[in-house]
Amino acid sequence: MGESSNAVLDPRAEEARLKGLAGDILDEASRQGADAAEVGISLDSGLSASVRMGDVETVEFNRDQGLGITVYLGKKKGSASTSDSSPQAIKDTVRAALDIARYASEDPFSGLAEKALMADAAALPDLDLYHPWGIEAPEAIELALQCEDAGRNYSKKIINSDGASVSSHQGARVYGNSHGFIGSYVSSRHSLSAVLIGMQEEEMQRDYWYTVNRNASLLENAVEVGKTAAERTISRLGARKVDTAEVPVLFSADMAAGLISHFLGAISGGNLYRQASFLLDHLGQQIFPEWMRIHEQPLLQGMLGSASFDNDGLATYTKDFIKDGALEHYILSTYSARKLGMKSTANAGGVNNLFVESNAGSQAELLKQMGTGLLVTELMGQGVNTVTGDYSRGAGGFWVENGVIQFPVSEVTIAGNLKDMYRDIVAIGNDVDPRSTIQTGSILLNKMKLAGA
Repeated sequence: MGESSNAVLDPRAEEARLKGLAGDILDEASRQGADAAEVGISLDSGLSASVRMGDVETVEFNRDQGLGITVYLGKKKGSASTSDSSPQAIKDTVRAALDIARYASEDPFSGLAEKALMADAAALPDLDLYHPWGIEAPEAIELALQCEDAGRNYSKKIINSDGASVSSHQGARVYGNSHGFIGSYVSSRHSLSAVLIGMQEEEMQRDYWYTVNRNASLLENAVEVGKTAAERTISRLGARKVDTAEVPVLFSADMAAGLISHFLGAISGGNLYRQASFLLDHLGQQIFPEWMRIHEQPLLQGMLGSASFDNDGLATYTKDFIKDGALEHYILSTYSARKLGMKSTANAGGVNNLFVESNAGSQAELLKQMGTGLLVTELMGQGVNTVTGDYSRGAGGFWVENGVIQFPVSEVTIAGNLKDMYRDIVAIGNDVDPRSTIQTGSILLNKMKLAGA
């Protein structure tokens, strides 16, 4: 069960210590002969509780610390990690990283980002990412029970549960390098979820719902989370297959985020310099319809994806990846930018708070616009080829006729090529899923191949 609730730390009280520790590690790397070095330190603590069928399943407290050290000898690089922050452990870890570097091959693109590009550690904005909850184990258990009970009692068709869980975590992150940059931030993340099982005649279906936020006061009500999980489960009962056809497809907002994530993978520096992307050499070219805009807003207050600096120590900034349908930027770290002969976009570690602009109304309005087709609410399998853009995945959802949902659908496959699919986007709804770092509404595609019965 863990030690006790005092395992949950106040990361603000630890932040200064961790920054000092980062400085000590960098000094040690210099003493041992590193030409340059960088260090990442994370400290996390929290509580999670889960229940199933009215009984407590688990209560866990965690407290984890990790240190990752990278050293450079000219253009040779070595990395090592440890969870021990004692002086001897730091010496040993730095020595291990240097031993690796001595035997590594030279890489002309390796090394820290240029010193002039470093963020100003003294002027990093406070992005309001830390909202401690202070929840104790008994309260977390009670909240999980309320959530599960609301779902189980919603309908007699709910016959089983895979449980409900509550989690509250907080931590501190520090990144420093031998240019003198040491940046840090503290953050929190809280969530509540339920998974329920329904039955109708001989058919069983499972579905879920969850809520997540940095601020616990902004989480959905526990009872509503349970009810929503039950509603979604019941709506899947009576699922049928449909005939093979080419039809319009509407991705629900939570599925649409995944559709956009394939685009992000295709424009990420690592895939580009490996020539493993269907969007190779597409900078400046039109990929989406002319009305589309996809942009990054990393400095928003309180958002799950916000960050003031990237994993290379560069200040993050607002940018368009897609403007008027055309590709404006790749997603580049210092290393991938060098490999491509370009400049970093301050995206070492990925994209922060991506927004896909809407041009339509609610999901119900998009269903009317679609007329007859498939509403996708579940995707299965990994049938996406980043090199070719070929897309083929198992799907579940609802068959729609004349803009009205007719019946649930299961065991179908949707297929196409991402290049064609992106060009075939007809509309994007305003029903944005706030739980994702990719903020998008439902996405309507003009047509996809649907393999059914």
